[in-house]
Amino acid sequence: MDETQEIREKLDLVNFISEYLPLKKAGRNFKSNCPFHNENTPSFVVSPERQIWHCFGCGKGGDIFTFLMEYESMEFPEALRVLAKKAGVTLRESSFKQGQYSEKEKIYSINSLALKFFHYLLTEHKAGLFALKYLTEQRKVTKASINTFEIGFSPNTGTALSDFLIKKKDYTKQDLILAGIATERGGHVYDFFKNRLMFPLFDHRGNVTGFSGRSLTDDDTPKYINTKETPVYHKGSMFFGLNSAKDEIKQKQDVIIVEGEFDAISLFQENIKNVVAIKGTALTESQVSLLARFTSKVTLCLDQDTAGFEATRRSLEILEKKGLTSDIIVLNEAKDPDEAIKANPQQFKKSVKEKHGVYDFMIQRFVSSNDIDSAQGKKAITDNLLPLFANIQNEIIKEHYLKQLSKVLDVTFDSLAKELEKHQNKVQEEKIVVPLKNKRGEREVIEEFTLALILQSKNPKEIIDGYKIFFKSYVFETGSLGKLFRMLIEFIETQTKFDSKLFSKILPIELMPAFDTCSLYPLSKYGLDETNEVKYRQEITKKIARLSEYHQKDQAKKQ
Repeated sequence: MDETQEIREKLDLVNFISEYLPLKKAGRNFKSNCPFHNENTPSFVVSPERQIWHCFGCGKGGDIFTFLMEYESMEFPEALRVLAKKAGVTLRESSFKQGQYSEKEKIYSINSLALKFFHYLLTEHKAGLFALKYLTEQRKVTKASINTFEIGFSPNTGTALSDFLIKKKDYTKQDLILAGIATERGGHVYDFFKNRLMFPLFDHRGNVTGFSGRSLTDDDTPKYINTKETPVYHKGSMFFGLNSAKDEIKQKQDVIIVEGEFDAISLFQENIKNVVAIKGTALTESQVSLLARFTSKVTLCLDQDTAGFEATRRSLEILEKKGLTSDIIVLNEAKDPDEAIKANPQQFKKSVKEKHGVYDFMIQRFVSSNDIDSAQGKKAITDNLLPLFANIQNEIIKEHYLKQLSKVLDVTFDSLAKELEKHQNKVQEEKIVVPLKNKRGEREVIEEFTLALILQSKNPKEIIDGYKIFFKSYVFETGSLGKLFRMLIEFIETQTKFDSKLFSKILPIELMPAFDTCSLYPLSKYGLDETNEVKYRQEITKKIARLSEYHQKDQAKKQ
């Protein structure tokens, strides 16, 4: 048994996926909403017997390795190491050479060394003394926080980090460019970050994916620059501080979202630890999907300028689509959370406890900035608020805010509801309808369903024997299903009892997708399972009768 097989034997797929998704029993299998595409009806199925998963919505599927690789965007070497550690399996050099890394793992390794280099210069070397004083004296960042967030300093020499990694750690200049910590000019490599405070950016698994560097000069250079896009760093998918905050977020079932690193650090120092910084002006779908793994509630605490307000407004639709509830912390006179905490930490903590519903805040904001007594003022308010209300997924909450707005504006609920409907119709009309491609025919669907009924029955051999005359003459229209069925007949003739695991081992790789689909087909969705044998048999009879009609038409065409 090789390591991959040993890992599969030691780790149960249902238990493993349950750490990521809420699974519900569905007959002999388990189901959930698919994490790889948006859906309201569960089509993601996991088989404890076969130790495989398949989504009937997007078509993705596989085993424990493919799930982890797909869910965490890992390459196989990294997934192998993660699962080996979880299973307590030691990877042997004979089958997986020690030191053999995927491209992503190489970048993680380089970034980890860069982090230690930057952190050492800030905390231990005289080159970082000015930056350390700026942090501790001007920005009031404690040494404990510096160590917790592993903040560092990049010197202004231009090649210090590159020389260290190439000469001391045997990396190539191409490796450094790939990781985004160096650039090339005239055949030479130069450090990408120079004379900056360095904030490492971790993913939720603790890998260093990149850096955000803050300038320490007052020249025309950008105040912040981030690692350029790499195979592991995508700005729209990252948060600052998530690795430190994720346990607290899970415990409190709430995450406070701020804009910058210093905002997050200031909250952390006041023992508010369920906080992350978005590293941008608005939440992205990738960021919201990531947060949804840990909590169902978000508290926005963005800067109180126009950009921060617009970022809050743009974030609402994405949060609603993912089903997350949202509140907002109002900072009053302060421009950002960092400033609010430094001015009055107790007042800020009070604001956290007295946070507002984000839609209540939006109503107050637009009402206060428009003339509520004029027709044009009321129009301006509704033009801004109704598109936000249209995105609310829960109809009770939507009605609540429509009623609230009708009272504030002194207009009828019906008039607001009509305007909301106009907006929703307009949005629907503007959507581009993409025609379905490669739509499957009815016959293919019935063939697949029939094979699913056979494979998931208590005794496939008994069913095939019961309809032996039909199956002897029937020709499957779908080639892969026909091959799968022929192999199934050959297999059950040699067995006293059907064993799906054993059968899967003799199948050629090209038939595995068809077999997995039929084995995991969600029959319980149609009220079919082994407990109601009469209904199950009736469904098989119906499907075979329908296939018989197709078969008769085929024969008529030949005559």
